[in-house]
Amino acid sequence: MPSLFSLILVFNYFILITSIEPRQSNESFDYLILVNKEYKLPDDYISKVNLINVTNNITTDNRTFQIEKTTFEYFVQLREELLEEDDIRIEIDSVYRSVQRQQEIWDEFVREKGEEYAKKYVAKPGYSEHHTGLAVDICLVVNGTVIDDNDEMIAQKEIFEKIHKKLQDYGFILRFLKGKEHITGYSYEPWHFRFVQIDDAKNITKQGVTLEEYLGKWHNKGKYLNINIIGLSLVITCLLLI
Repeated sequence: MPSLFSLILVFNYFILITSIEPRQSNESFDYLILVNKEYKLPDDYISKVNLINVTNNITTDNRTFQIEKTTFEYFVQLREELLEEDDIRIEIDSVYRSVQRQQEIWDEFVREKGEEYAKKYVAKPGYSEHHTGLAVDICLVVNGTVIDDNDEMIAQKEIFEKIHKKLQDYGFILRFLKGKEHITGYSYEPWHFRFVQIDDAKNITKQGVTLEEYLGKWHNKGKYLNINIIGLSLVITCLLLI
């Protein structure tokens, strides 16, 4: 007869496959699209996304950004609440990027900081989440000074802690979590948000998982494995050891 410990393990496994269940968007437009180092942006994606032109409140050269319409609407609401309630000012630093623009950014990082650094923070052209128009890189405005350097922003721990707590209420998730680099393929980026809509954002945040895990896949030695299979194998191994 199975021991109490083995029954607890089986019970916990069923909790795992229920809480991290692969999700599919019910919308005609897929806000849960996965674009990363292994999943390339579909060739027909741009024809489906509703990109709009916007500006932020700090540019002086009339530079415009492109972003998916609903994503921007919720970003504006998030920005306003942070300013009103927490006296934190955030602005758009980078959103939609063409493949050509991504190539320019990749080349710039390699030239200035080296290829190994670029691999940690910059996607190769065609594999950037910024191609979706659903990803938002922010910059901070602190005491009138714009902070947009990666290392300087990582140092703003208290500010980002307050920002991250509000993301899910406006349909955003923190895309590249600390301690999940082996899954996302990228180092921790406190400034990189991804719009997935409110319900999914709340679920992802509550579970403390990445988008890869939420969709049932995660990166391991170059292959994407279903999280449920991994959980089952762990349970079986533990039962055999009892």
